[in-house]
Amino acid sequence: MRQEFMVHMLNDQGVAAARALGEAFSQLLEAVEAVVPAGRERSLVVTKLQEASFFAKRAVALEPNHQTASYPSYPKEGQ
Repeated sequence: MRQEFMVHMLNDQGVAAARALGEAFSQLLEAVEAVVPAGRERSLVVTKLQEASFFAKRAVALEPNHQTASYPSYPKEGQ
């Protein structure tokens, strides 16, 4: 399986980094919701924040120092 599609298991440092990002994005969304009225534009902001959060957490997961030493085993093709 290509590296781009593998599961990356986070160690404690990676989990803490992902949690910190999640909390920061949550605070930002709360600030947006306090100022931006409900509607299409706010929905787009929510979508883009979700997208940005995903890629930020993915970047954390791809850092070798945020990964556990062991990976789940995947069955080989045909098994």
